[in-house]
Amino acid sequence: MKKLTYRLTSLAAAFLLVGAASSTTASAQTYVSGFVGVPAGGDSVERQPTYGGSFGTLGGGLGFELDLGYTPDFFDTEDISGVGTNLTTIMGNLMIAPGRGSAFRPYLTVGGGLIRSDVSGLDDVFDDLSTNDFGINAGGGIFVFLNDNVAIRGDARYFRSLTDEDDNDFFDVDLGDFNFWRISAGVALAF
Repeated sequence: MKKLTYRLTSLAAAFLLVGAASSTTASAQTYVSGFVGVPAGGDSVERQPTYGGSFGTLGGGLGFELDLGYTPDFFDTEDISGVGTNLTTIMGNLMIAPGRGSAFRPYLTVGGGLIRSDVSGLDDVFDDLSTNDFGINAGGGIFVFLNDNVAIRGDARYFRSLTDEDDNDFFDVDLGDFNFWRISAGVALAF
């Protein structure tokens, strides 16, 4: 499992470097965005708010984004007192975003990274219920620019974990069972 984690981490780092290099042109628009959202569908039971942000750059039609999301009490633990179940996602994404210079800039995004679930409060019953899984995400949204530097953003993304069914040396990753959607809205500052 450690070899798989190392390989996936190396693959994600290479993906991030290629994405960053491909989108840093003279005409690229860099932005930082904060959002509030809600998980929906799949394995999301609770409707707790998701908080997060992203940092990215968009060129003529292609871009790159680093996205971070955090959802406290993601899993249903109402019946178990004192238990916290947080979910964190960190994803590097490639973006297709036509319409540079337009007030409306729709985009599609796809990428991969970390899905971390953290279960706390059961230390005396279980050793560790926290997991770090490689995951993928895909979705889309729109930037609505109010002026050259401020935009309102709406976004919907599907997240899915990946697993290694066999504990051998081969890179045989398969789709995992854990999945959910994230619907969010926020403000982006472009510079």
